[in-house]
Amino acid sequence: MNVALILKIAGVGLLVGIAYQILQKNGREEQATFVSIAGVIIVMLLLVQEISSLFSTIRSVFGLWI
Repeated sequence: MNVALILKIAGVGLLVGIAYQILQKNGREEQATFVSIAGVIIVMLLLVQEISSLFSTIRSVFGLWI
């Protein structure tokens, strides 16, 4: 796993956490929820790319061309 990926995920988490706290303190709970959901989606998209490369590597190692 790449260290840059871990730092990206941590950065997204930090930004989402700060935005969530600011929005929640200002009484905008609905927007805070949307920000947290958007953060989860962004992290999932980052992980999907890594999982895709993992499956490609597994296919090439075992000679599977499905």
